[in-house]
Amino acid sequence: MAAYDPFIRGRFPVGVRSIRALDVARNRDFTCEIWYPAATQHQNQDLDPETQDRFMPRPNGTEQKQLAVRDATARPGLYPLIIFSHHSGGHRRTSTFLCTHLSSHGYVVASLDHSEVVAPELARRSDEDEEQKKARWRSVIDSRVPDVRFLLDHVLHSNNHDPQVELDSSRIGMVGHSFGAWTALATPEIDSRIRAVVALAPGGTSNPRPGILPVKLTFYWDREVPALYLVAENDVPLPLAGMYELFERAPNPKQMVILRRADHLHFIDNVEQEHEAFRTVPMPAEVTQMQKEMRPIAELCSGEQAHLWVRGLTLAHMDAILRDRHEAQLFLAGDIEGEMARRGLDVILHKGPPLN
Repeated sequence: MAAYDPFIRGRFPVGVRSIRALDVARNRDFTCEIWYPAATQHQNQDLDPETQDRFMPRPNGTEQKQLAVRDATARPGLYPLIIFSHHSGGHRRTSTFLCTHLSSHGYVVASLDHSEVVAPELARRSDEDEEQKKARWRSVIDSRVPDVRFLLDHVLHSNNHDPQVELDSSRIGMVGHSFGAWTALATPEIDSRIRAVVALAPGGTSNPRPGILPVKLTFYWDREVPALYLVAENDVPLPLAGMYELFERAPNPKQMVILRRADHLHFIDNVEQEHEAFRTVPMPAEVTQMQKEMRPIAELCSGEQAHLWVRGLTLAHMDAILRDRHEAQLFLAGDIEGEMARRGLDVILHKGPPLN
């Protein structure tokens, strides 16, 4: 137990590459990001600002860095696979802090720009009426799980991402944020390959706020899929009351950890900038009220604190389920609140039956 520390960086340098994948059935051309353990010659290059990957998350945006080396040589091996699903309005690289951390511990992580990002027919139009908006929302919602299944099929069976990397199809987990967390929790209804889920501030409650996609989760799972829910105490778009409701409806085994003084954007890169941008930029009318309720970032916990919490608990959950690591299971069954307090984090543990 003392030797197990899911919060520290793993022993592998991290490589990253982008691939294109054409879904012929839906005529959608997806750009996907793959993070993977890199060969020894790349040691520390992922941590060096001079050799880290730089990317533009959106056209005309600000250049960002991630703790990975672009197109690095892969470390040959057989690895568990984790799918990451981004929030509504996001993109495949919204949470590189987490994806690179998982890969440094020996996981391959795959993410794509979901259909609403790549399909022109799903883009918001300035002249759409209410019925058109509802129809577009329905099409966006209906695309999410098929996107994940397409990505799974592509990375498991095409092997064009890297011939040195083998993926263990019996050890697949999924992580998502917001609408992406809804996606992660909806996918096990349709696809039996998902064995573990981490839901970061998930959508799917019975009575969402105006402006939030109406995507109630049904949890029609035909097997156990251990799920860890990481949620924010001061989440304005997806309030804590809804998280309690969602958790109570969710099947066992399950566990929920609440980060105090955190809001909805504490689960992505560049928390401080993104939170303040969302809180202050012009938004559609249905979002304006949420902006007014959001607290300034100075009154909330830091992005660094939130990232530490998300990285450590997500890794521990995947280690406990996908790798059946006893020390990770003990960690999650232990004094999580005390462990977080020792690291300067204030959390609330809301526990269901033990994770198997």
